Amino acid sequence: MNRPARRERRGERAIARSVGRVLAVVALIAAVLAVVAWFSPLLAVRSVRVEGAAAVPAEQIVAAAAVEDGRPLLRVDIDAAARRVAAIPKVAQARVQRSYPSTIRIVVVERVPVAYVDSPQGPHLLDAGGVEFAIEPAPPNLPQLTVPDPGPNDPKTTAALAVLAAVPPVLRDQIRAVTVPSLSAITFALRDNRVLVWGDDQHSPRKVEVALPLLAQPGQTYDVSSPDLPTVR
Repeated sequence: MNRPARRERRGERAIARSVGRVLAVVALIAAVLAVVAWFSPLLAVRSVRVEGAAAVPAEQIVAAAAVEDGRPLLRVDIDAAARRVAAIPKVAQARVQRSYPSTIRIVVVERVPVAYVDSPQGPHLLDAGGVEFAIEPAPPNLPQLTVPDPGPNDPKTTAALAVLAAVPPVLRDQIRAVTVPSLSAITFALRDNRVLVWGDDQHSPRKVEVALPLLAQPGQTYDVSSPDLPTVR
């Protein structure tokens, strides 16, 4: 092997040794930082910030999260804290995040009532998925749902709520009650005591187009279950 080649090999080995030493130092620094973050009170919980809450008091959310004050952020089980917050009936989703140097951030999405079911205990509020999450007075203009077995796994419930989600506010605000004698006979009782027969939960956009001008005509019962052949009686 000639001298230039030997010098080139020695240079490569020297570079490799230098790189190895730098990587070792970086790994050591990273390990030290990890130990500091895991144990140091400098990166510990000093505050908990709640975002997205309106119906649920922030104090209730913080209590449910049960994050220990002064605990190093890295040692906070954020997944478990999120599950505890999501167990609050009015909370649909919860996310817990570490915000360095010393804050836990809790972001919640609350359930929004879209209908209620009447009962001896009072109105049961339902969200868009059919989940009952509160027994309290229903907000104004919230329609009453009448089905034998309301809930997220009940086909009649999910069909009725799918239709309510599809109708625009100008029509939804007119609906006083929803009855579902069968999946093909979803029926709206309007606030002026007229009746709108919707049929099944298919073709709702087309039914909306037909129902709005149809309701401007005199009548008592409006049937858009076959939107191409609507009737007024």
